[in-house]
Amino acid sequence: MVDLQELLDSIHLIKLDLNTPFRGVTSREIALIEGPYGWGEFSPFLEYGAKESSRWLASGIEAAFEEPFPRLLEKVRVNATMPAINDPDQIATLMALYPGVKTVKVKVTEDESADFSRIERVQEAAPGIRIRIDVNGSWSLNQAEERLRSLLKRLDDELEYVEQPCNSLEELRVLKGNCDVPIALDEILRKADEPLALDLRDACDLLVLKVSPLGGIGKCMQIADHFGLPVVVSSALESAVGIARGLRLQSALGNQVFDAGLATGSLFKSDIAYLKIADGEIDVSDVIPRALDEFELEEQRTEWWQNRVRESYQVLA
Repeated sequence: MVDLQELLDSIHLIKLDLNTPFRGVTSREIALIEGPYGWGEFSPFLEYGAKESSRWLASGIEAAFEEPFPRLLEKVRVNATMPAINDPDQIATLMALYPGVKTVKVKVTEDESADFSRIERVQEAAPGIRIRIDVNGSWSLNQAEERLRSLLKRLDDELEYVEQPCNSLEELRVLKGNCDVPIALDEILRKADEPLALDLRDACDLLVLKVSPLGGIGKCMQIADHFGLPVVVSSALESAVGIARGLRLQSALGNQVFDAGLATGSLFKSDIAYLKIADGEIDVSDVIPRALDEFELEEQRTEWWQNRVRESYQVLA
């Protein structure tokens, strides 16, 4: 593994502002890692501790200091992402940033009426688009059964799947037995101490693979191979550097079953590179950040981030 001091010397700290709040944040602080094989990203959310953050660091180190993975695809199909907003103009403006996409992931809340309204406005802006909903594990089993029945009644075959409706595998097994909506696993997988040790039998239909939270492309490919389930590659609200790693993962996996959640760059006001969406696809390419000075993080945050890198590195060591 790369020496700690070499790693610290390779880091560029930046801050990217969002167009609209997402996951409760309005900006992202990011440590970009420049290495012999290109650029990596270390951007765990600020509340994450050293253990969880260490996987993000492993992913960034892999990108910058390890040989690249094979490229089997040159383009990757992507989906739109809709935050928990309900202003019709905001929704229409955001959907226009995803030209040609056939699928949208819609964040849902405890407010069922607002969620239905959000979905309807998305459909008005993009008629015929397929809907996948993201619950982030916030529903009880009873809630999930009731809400999914209502969604299925309204959307029928336009409802592609539900992402992490409940917060435990036990609940998901019961739900899967009582519901016809495919279930995607996210938080349970990426927050597990040992993802490969999970017993996913009868609990889900597909896996969400996020490069940074799972520790890199290599780890994601191990997970995909181990469980043998269909996967959807997605982002963790990274910069274009992190998104490029997701594109690389999908390319290395080859056959793409589900549209990838890798168009979240549209949620930023500006980014350190431009990944163009054309006909619902993004090219697989190496990203070289631009104008880093324009996005430089405030100097008073430098020590905090350096300590965070040190603490996460110690977990890996």
